[in-house]
Amino acid sequence: MTVSVFDLFSIGIGPSSSHTVGPMRAAAEFALGLHNSPVWDEVATLRVDLYGSLAATGLGHGTLTAVTVGLEGTRPENVDPQEYESALQRISDTGSIRLAGVKEVPFTQENMVLRPLTVLSRHTNGLRFTANNTSGDVLHTETYFSIGGGFIVREGEEPGVVVDEIPVPHPFSSAEELLEQCKAAGVPISTVMLRNEAVHRSEAEIRADLLRIHEVMEDCVRRSIDREGVLPGGLNVRRRARNWFENLSAEDPSGDAHFAMDWVNLVALAVNEENASGGRIVTAPTNGAAGIIPAVLFYATRYVLADASAAEREDAVVRFLLTAGAIGTLYKERASISGAEVGCQGEVGSASSMAAGALAEILGATVEQVENAAEIAMEHNLGMTCDPIGGLVQIPCIERNAIASNKAINAARMSLRGDGLHHVSLDQVIETMRQTGADMSSKYKETAMGGLAVNVPLC
Repeated sequence: MTVSVFDLFSIGIGPSSSHTVGPMRAAAEFALGLHNSPVWDEVATLRVDLYGSLAATGLGHGTLTAVTVGLEGTRPENVDPQEYESALQRISDTGSIRLAGVKEVPFTQENMVLRPLTVLSRHTNGLRFTANNTSGDVLHTETYFSIGGGFIVREGEEPGVVVDEIPVPHPFSSAEELLEQCKAAGVPISTVMLRNEAVHRSEAEIRADLLRIHEVMEDCVRRSIDREGVLPGGLNVRRRARNWFENLSAEDPSGDAHFAMDWVNLVALAVNEENASGGRIVTAPTNGAAGIIPAVLFYATRYVLADASAAEREDAVVRFLLTAGAIGTLYKERASISGAEVGCQGEVGSASSMAAGALAEILGATVEQVENAAEIAMEHNLGMTCDPIGGLVQIPCIERNAIASNKAINAARMSLRGDGLHHVSLDQVIETMRQTGADMSSKYKETAMGGLAVNVPLC
């Protein structure tokens, strides 16, 4: 296991994990490395080249501003949205950044070169940072790739999140191996993932950190339903979460299960409206799909566990996120969770699959039924394109999260009607997703060059 549940569920800002969070993280890494290098005192100017999808949709996804603030040493897991805006205003006013937080260097968006038609070999989301001296000589250059979910990799290195070699008690690299580990130990998927995570931190810390992640998800919903108006970016998409919340609260004062899907839609909508406005969210496993896990987890705690105690609900939250994380590692390691690499099936499809499997475990499913739920959800998201209008994570992304949340719930419930035996395995559907993404035209992989992005006029 090289991917932790805390890598898949990380706290950051919107609107995109691969186009905002990843580039900010790469810029911060470059700035830190430059600060620690022998050429630091000679650095006078900077240049950033953005390639492929980052260049094609960078303006709508906030890539340019994320890189700018990242060069100051700011990281997505620590940035406050209000401080972020203040920093951007200061940089705009002064025409300079505080490189690595300590050195004033002239820098504006003119220092960034967009190359949408040039795709580097490693991944379509490429960034190249170059530092020069006063004579214009190159002092240092680094190329990074934002490979989905906020993960980055430097050119020449293989992606790897866990850098140590500590063996885990239940190693798995496929769904088949995961099920074998569960059956051999006689435990559910969440326990396998918990034991593996426990080689890096205590079980108490794992529990506390997962509950913190859930708290940030809930805070995101609360912030969203307190806001109204239109989302930034120029599409003039109206915020709907607040109005929906007020109407649903009036129509359903007692939590009738008849309204369950409406509430699920609301939670997904609220999270993704907050993401679209650059607010604080949890990648799950990406920003573009960040509303699905919170929405299905809301369904689990409010309806499945309606009569449970607070302690029982907390335990369910931990198990839900651990199970979802185990499934997410399979997509991350065996295929991709990057919309720019495999289309939206890798983002919304993966999140729907993760949520379906996690909900199935909360519903009391066997490990075979959990695997079946995850497979069903992805099977019916295969081929989904990523064609955001205006390069913004708004249309169709916001409503797509709500629809995929309901798919996840339906997949989980369908799996419990069976006995776990099914024709298509989760491993097979993940491989199919990977192949489908490889065959998909680049027009439909987060380039704003096809689909809704070109057939719906901007207004």
